[in-house]
Amino acid sequence: MDTIGQQPLGSPFSAASTAQDVIAGADLSGRNAVVTGGYSGLGLETTRALVAAGARVIVPARRPDVARAALDGVGGDVEVVPMDLSDLGTVRAAAAHLRETLTGLDLLFATAGIMATPERRVGPGWESQLAVNHFGHFTLACELYPLLAAGDGARVVVYSSGGHGITDFRWHDPHFRSGYDKWHAYGQAKTANVLFAVHLDALGRGDGVRAFALHPGSIITGLQREMTLREQIDNGWVDEHGNVIGEGFKTASQGAATGLWAATSPLLADRGGVYLEDCEIASVTGPTGEGGVRAYAVDADAAARLWELSVAATGVGPVGGGAGAS
Repeated sequence: MDTIGQQPLGSPFSAASTAQDVIAGADLSGRNAVVTGGYSGLGLETTRALVAAGARVIVPARRPDVARAALDGVGGDVEVVPMDLSDLGTVRAAAAHLRETLTGLDLLFATAGIMATPERRVGPGWESQLAVNHFGHFTLACELYPLLAAGDGARVVVYSSGGHGITDFRWHDPHFRSGYDKWHAYGQAKTANVLFAVHLDALGRGDGVRAFALHPGSIITGLQREMTLREQIDNGWVDEHGNVIGEGFKTASQGAATGLWAATSPLLADRGGVYLEDCEIASVTGPTGEGGVRAYAVDADAAARLWELSVAATGVGPVGGGAGAS
């Protein structure tokens, strides 16, 4: 199992760094970025920072009107495109629109997601957390791959979570036909996010496309919308009034920092396929370790296996000179 790349680099940033700290001095003029979920929570902070650095930002949104209202006042060059990650037809339509209007894509942030939701089935009966968090972003990235390959050193930033430590990918039952557990479904989807970045990087590096997965930190955002206040209280996250009391929680700006570091840091220019946290490459930790990345989530063979499963499920075409369909 090759995890040699998971070695900290000595980043100048930390868990306390903000989006503004990381993006300071960056000039993204002339650069195109796509940010899923770029109108709320960490996505909105990411959009703000990219626009401030001069980038053109496209925000695919399940609720376009809500997105436009949230982005009003951000300024800069921001476009909202309708897209629902649980509906691959809309994902393909959004990607087709972007292929028609852009000549290249420099940054793709797979930021949107759902967490610990009640059991739902989407598409051909897929478990919804795997479908939204993984299959939707997998399809989007593959459909946009020609634009990424046309970019000048494009980077794909995939938001995973420390929740990947809940479970490895459930090869025997990825859609929970034998009984649903909302936290195991979330953990599996977050492991899938890491494995996706590992193999996308392997396929894309020859075209200058690098991919990174990350844990943004613990942040109270809209991601918790499917959880009751009592669940959040019982987890020690908030008090009875919804105020954050959990230790180690970040602000939204601090939560967006690692993704922006992944997208812009020169320290990562010749790297990829690694898992990041706190604006640094994370170390591999054991099954009971705190923080870091589990070895199963950065295993190259498992990443290739998940890619094949995902191609079969979604029907996407080849990526990286045809290797994606192998």
